[in-house]
Amino acid sequence: MPVAALTAPHFHDEDAARRFLEGVRWPDGPICPKCGVVGRAYATKKPGVYRCAEKACRKDFSVTVGTVFERSHIPLHKWLMAAHLMASSKKGISSHQLHRMLGITYKSAWFLSHRLREAMSDGVFAAPIGGADKHVEADETFWGNQSKKADGARGYHHKMKVFTLVERDGEARSFHVANVNAATLLPIMRKQIEADTAISTDEAFQYANLKQHFPAHESVNHRSGEYVRGAIYTNTVESYFAILKRGLYGTFHHVSEAHLKRYVGEFDFRWNNRRISDAERAVAALKGIAGKRLTYGGSQAR
Repeated sequence: MPVAALTAPHFHDEDAARRFLEGVRWPDGPICPKCGVVGRAYATKKPGVYRCAEKACRKDFSVTVGTVFERSHIPLHKWLMAAHLMASSKKGISSHQLHRMLGITYKSAWFLSHRLREAMSDGVFAAPIGGADKHVEADETFWGNQSKKADGARGYHHKMKVFTLVERDGEARSFHVANVNAATLLPIMRKQIEADTAISTDEAFQYANLKQHFPAHESVNHRSGEYVRGAIYTNTVESYFAILKRGLYGTFHHVSEAHLKRYVGEFDFRWNNRRISDAERAVAALKGIAGKRLTYGGSQAR
């Protein structure tokens, strides 16, 4: 990343950081987190603190109230730099690296990164992907140590499972699932994909009866060496998995099952915002900080 990208004032000065975040969160004026009124607050004598002018409210608040930044002792400008680093690092950035670059403890860097992953996550997808003339690829991948069977062969039973849908030229949606069978994956697909979408998968058994729900489903048979048949292939979702695996193996090394969904959500976020600049992607992440809180007590596992 160019060093010049991190020389902006809001990465080094608290007042500049506060003004920058206010511009991102409140383009039309301060919004009271208590009553929701827009532009009816005035600045108090305390820098960064506003008071709601509504008679029924009159609450004091700042731009971090009701966000993942609330009550944090980490300086705001370091939060903004961390958001930029995470948004611009294609394969992610480790908590150890953030700890060194930001000059904070590893514990603080770890917790900060998880809060920002929560901001990047899309907890409730607003509408299904795909539709007429659209193509969605579906596939699954595995993460973690393989189990060793009695005969010495390696199996996938104990590995963590990620199921991903990728719309070509569109967005990715990934899910940490308990199993990769039809009973688990079909409800996700029916909820997340429009029924008239063209769907490509491999030959796995869990996709055998998809045509009952998605008439335009076709598959390629990887076992017989078939990877492309016209518009039928899973190369796009496999490209997504290649980036995900390089990040998990090369950057994070160890990811627990308790937090895998957050790491995967981070990679979804960067994929879905891949056509904008690093700075714009960081702003998109900051727009997701409201209404999401994590506490140390509930997130100690890695």
